Amino acid sequence: MELASRTFGRVLDAMMLAACMIVLFMTLLIGADVGLRNAGLGGVSWSNEVSEYCLYLITLLSAPWLLRQGQHIRVDILLKAMPPRIGWLLEWVGDLLGLACSVYFLWYGWKVLAASYSSGAVSIKTLVLPEWWLLVPMPLAFLAVSIEFVFRMHRLAIGERAPRADAVSAS
Repeated sequence: MELASRTFGRVLDAMMLAACMIVLFMTLLIGADVGLRNAGLGGVSWSNEVSEYCLYLITLLSAPWLLRQGQHIRVDILLKAMPPRIGWLLEWVGDLLGLACSVYFLWYGWKVLAASYSSGAVSIKTLVLPEWWLLVPMPLAFLAVSIEFVFRMHRLAIGERAPRADAVSAS
């Protein structure tokens, strides 16, 4: 299980690196658009639309990595204020709820993706794209989040019976 977790961690690192590269691309694209417009050359007509898609991808690619790092939203002050065993049990509740939600969004994302693909839906804005292309990242990202919740629960099960020490802002 430890080898699988480390290997999956490397996959999440690659996803986060891709998210960072997309931020770089988006920054350069917006800069080019503004620069060209200010120079009277018209700008990049599709930059706003692509920037929206980039923000969506950045969010989905980085979410599993942030969960692994403990950088997601937590109520750690409350967990540290209560007895360790109760905090540990609440960690379980949070992970189980997180897993349930991510599996639901995985299922829903797959259902929407399949419906879009089978209907041949098209997104028509500045760019014309098959809609399913835009939907592919959602189920994949929630699959990764679901897998990370399983690894989190495994680490919680073998660790001490206390709230996690990661990302704790309370002392």
